[in-house]
Amino acid sequence: MTIDVFFSPAAVDEPSVEGRTAVVIDVIRATSTLVEALANGARAIFPTVSTEEAVKLASSLGREDTLLCGERKGLKVEGFDLGNSPSEFSAAVVEGKQLVMTTTNGTRAFVAAEGADKVIAASFMNLAAVAEALNGVHDLAIVCSGRENRFSLDDALCAGMLIRTLGEGEEEELELNDAGRVVRDLASKYTVDVEFLRSTAAGKALVDAGLGGDLELCASVDRHPLVPEMRERRISLPLQTGED
Repeated sequence: MTIDVFFSPAAVDEPSVEGRTAVVIDVIRATSTLVEALANGARAIFPTVSTEEAVKLASSLGREDTLLCGERKGLKVEGFDLGNSPSEFSAAVVEGKQLVMTTTNGTRAFVAAEGADKVIAASFMNLAAVAEALNGVHDLAIVCSGRENRFSLDDALCAGMLIRTLGEGEEEELELNDAGRVVRDLASKYTVDVEFLRSTAAGKALVDAGLGGDLELCASVDRHPLVPEMRERRISLPLQTGED
C-alpha cells in the first residue's frame, strides 16, 4: 500500500488525491463531531467552507429538517443552530436531520479531498472501523485538517495510529512519504487520552475557549464502528445512501 500524508489542506492539490482513496482527519473537532452525529441518527452532513455558503445551502435544502452547524475560533457561529461540540449532536437533536456544517479547518479538508475516488472521515472515535474499511486499498492519501494550515499534533497522531494499524495487516512494507514516516513514529511514542489532547495546541485553544469538555469524546478511541463517506459534498453512512 502506498500512503501519502498531508499535514494541512493547503498541501493538497487535485493530483494529490486523484484516483486514490482519501481519509480526512480533524480530531478537534469536525470529524469527531460528524461521527457522533451520524451515530446518533443524522441523515447526512454537508461540509462548506464559508458561513455564507452554509447559510445559502441550508436555506436551499429546507430549514424544516436542516440544522446549520459550525464554528469560528472554536465558538458557535452567531445565529447557527449548533456549534462544533460532539456532545451537542445528541439523538434528540440530530436524529433524522441533515446538517450543513462549516468549521475553521475540517470542512476545508473535505473540500480539498473531494477529487479523490472515495473520501472517508476518520477520528480516534472510529479508527478501527476505518482501518478495516481500507483493507484492499492500494493507494491512500491521508489529509490532516491541521490548524489554520499548520501542523496539528492530534491529527498527526491519529494518522500515525491508522498507518500502524494498516501496516499490521500488510504482508509487504508500506510505501510512505516523509510525513507518513513521521506520523508512524509519533504513534509509537504517544497514547491517546484527554491529557494528551489537552497538551496539543488545538486542545489548549479549546480549553481557553471554555470547551475543554469536548476533549473527552474526541479522545474516545473506537467509540463508534462507523465509516462515514463523502459523495458529492454529502457525508453519510454507506447503508444510508439509497437516496443517490
